[in-house]
Amino acid sequence: MKTPVWFPQSFFARTLWLVLVVVLFSKALTLVYLMMNEDVLVDRQYSHGAALTLRAYWAANPDDRDHIAQAAGLKRVPRDKVPASEQHWPYSEIFQRQMQTELGPDTDTRVRATTPPALWVHAPSLGDGWVRVPMYPHPLRGQRIWSVLGWFLGIGLLSTAAAWIFVRQLSAPLKRLVYAARQLGQGRSVRLPISDTPSEMTEVYRAFNQMAEDVEQAGRERELMLAGVSHDLRTPLTRLRLALEFMQNDAETEDMVRDIEDMDAILDQFLAFIRDGRDEPVEEADFPELVRETLAPYNQGGERVRLCLEPIPPFPLRRVSTKRLLTNLVENALNHGGGDAVEVVASLAGDHSAPYVVLSVLDRGNGIDPTELDSIFNPFIRGDRARGGRGTGLGLAIVKRIAALHGGSVELRNRSGGGLEARVRLPLGLLLPRDAV
Repeated sequence: MKTPVWFPQSFFARTLWLVLVVVLFSKALTLVYLMMNEDVLVDRQYSHGAALTLRAYWAANPDDRDHIAQAAGLKRVPRDKVPASEQHWPYSEIFQRQMQTELGPDTDTRVRATTPPALWVHAPSLGDGWVRVPMYPHPLRGQRIWSVLGWFLGIGLLSTAAAWIFVRQLSAPLKRLVYAARQLGQGRSVRLPISDTPSEMTEVYRAFNQMAEDVEQAGRERELMLAGVSHDLRTPLTRLRLALEFMQNDAETEDMVRDIEDMDAILDQFLAFIRDGRDEPVEEADFPELVRETLAPYNQGGERVRLCLEPIPPFPLRRVSTKRLLTNLVENALNHGGGDAVEVVASLAGDHSAPYVVLSVLDRGNGIDPTELDSIFNPFIRGDRARGGRGTGLGLAIVKRIAALHGGSVELRNRSGGGLEARVRLPLGLLLPRDAV
């Protein structure tokens, strides 16, 4: 089932939201419990003491009632002088039920929490008339519903803050793992420390470190094997070419020389694919100047590549790998561009928080079948059915790998009016924003 848009997308947000819901739910249950528990909401001892005082008052001889009233602060009040009761939900109803339990079911009470606070009680089972009982202001004044709600809200906020700190500490190892995985994908040698990590993450870190070691070892072995194959093949190819140079110069000999040169170029492409610049140091570079420097040889005999470069601040990249990326894209455009000049456009996109460079290489060739646009970047895949040509099918695969090595991406787009656009996006920071176009 697809996650709703409104639902938190990150593990950190989901965990924090879960803790927040649990805390607020527990507080709500606690509030319901306190409302249902009459012994907690209203001072039962106070109601019991008031009931005992009234029982003693009505049980005494009429001559002694004045002495009891004076000692306890009681006062007989006519019915028409009894004020209306204040409502303090749910405490007024609870206090009424407690007094009825103490003095009989027909007991009626009136409560005033304002100064001076007092309680008026009419208990027909004890005697006629209303009796005013002085009341300590705490039971109702200090337990109003808004005070209780404010108290629970404060507790909820403090609990949520504590949960936020806890979840942040919990998600820190996961963020470290994500960062290390991204660094490993960009060709850097990364190892995660397992000494200061939670026990649940220790095995994950160990597995990641082992995977990183295996990936680096496999890359070294593959590079060494291909370098050996290249060295072993270049030697007989060189001898063949030297032998052809001493032969009669005819059309067949020239074809054989071109075949040898193609084979040599294929070996270069294989080596370039394997050695994708992971071991090349990263340095701050002026990208527009690097583009001009790389593409200057193409315009020595005339303008074959038109440049439209906006000012771009220097940012870290691998110079040799970036030159190879530019060369592959421009060579591909020149070979399939229909004879027209190729355009190279570089500009800055994104906002100040996540800027990125957009490099576009545009031609006016035949374009590519839309169904092949995604698979064309796979090794040994060529779009020859639409843009016939020669090659190993590694040029665009190398471009994609170099772009990914810099944390960027590349895609091909058919242009309106014919032709193709190769668009490369390179972040100026660590990450390429999701909405990069």
